[in-house]
Amino acid sequence: MEHTPPPFFVRGPAPLVRLAFFASLSLTLLVLDARFGYAEAIRSVLALAAYPIQQAARLPVVLAEGVAGYFASQSRLRAENEDLRARLLASALDAQRFESAAAEASNLRRLIGAAERLDRKVLPAEILYSGRDPYSRKVIVDRGTQHGARPGSPVVDDVGVIGQLTRAHAFVSEVTLLTDKSEAIPVQVLRNGLRAIAFGGGASGLLELRYMSANADVESGDALVTSGIDGTYPPGLPVATVIRVERDASYTFARVLAQPVAGIERGRYALVLSAGARSPAYPDDDAMRKGAKTRRARKPMADGS
Repeated sequence: MEHTPPPFFVRGPAPLVRLAFFASLSLTLLVLDARFGYAEAIRSVLALAAYPIQQAARLPVVLAEGVAGYFASQSRLRAENEDLRARLLASALDAQRFESAAAEASNLRRLIGAAERLDRKVLPAEILYSGRDPYSRKVIVDRGTQHGARPGSPVVDDVGVIGQLTRAHAFVSEVTLLTDKSEAIPVQVLRNGLRAIAFGGGASGLLELRYMSANADVESGDALVTSGIDGTYPPGLPVATVIRVERDASYTFARVLAQPVAGIERGRYALVLSAGARSPAYPDDDAMRKGAKTRRARKPMADGS
């Protein structure tokens, strides 16, 4: 009676035989590869076959590195953007300061040129701030009695008349602008020499030539300059330009509006002019009556002689 195991349990070579076989095969392949390079093609095929497995194994690591790199790059870009934004803001501020300094230098050069053209002693002044009264047109300058500023002195810029120095303190002074309602300045039309008085228009920022007859020779676009007959403003300084002339047959006077040419509401620097030669005082009524009596008394004596 045979005790042969079923085919499912057939046993192969002994383990030691297998070890010896595979060891011999490995040595043979090593020698052949070292001497003739026969296994190079096999390694290439195996490497190609194992490449997808290697990439699949590295995929979690690659994904983790990508996510970490993404967040790191976002943080770095955010920091760089903030730095660039700060630099841009600083550059913009520097550019504004440069433009302001260039405009200020240009204004000062024009003021120097205007000071050289004037035949009076000038005192450069900086406008500090506007007056406290919102219904008046006044500014405060950084020149006072200690610097030689005196009330009544004209104040001009490189273009024309700004106003008049009305109150002087030790180190600051108050300048009433031409557009103030309480201010008036004698002017004349440059085209024909017609004299008039320009009054400030207040909040409108304009000047008005009052008491001009309806048929007065004044036209839009006429240049107005100081006439100099008040003894305060030198003659020939630009004051304003006529922008509108309203004539109505039912009224005796025309309504003439003019736009100041100087930096009434703008600019930072001005020139305070020294007072001109003092004009003779206007005779009062008593002096005029005494003069009339003296002339009448002298006339009979002249006839009798």
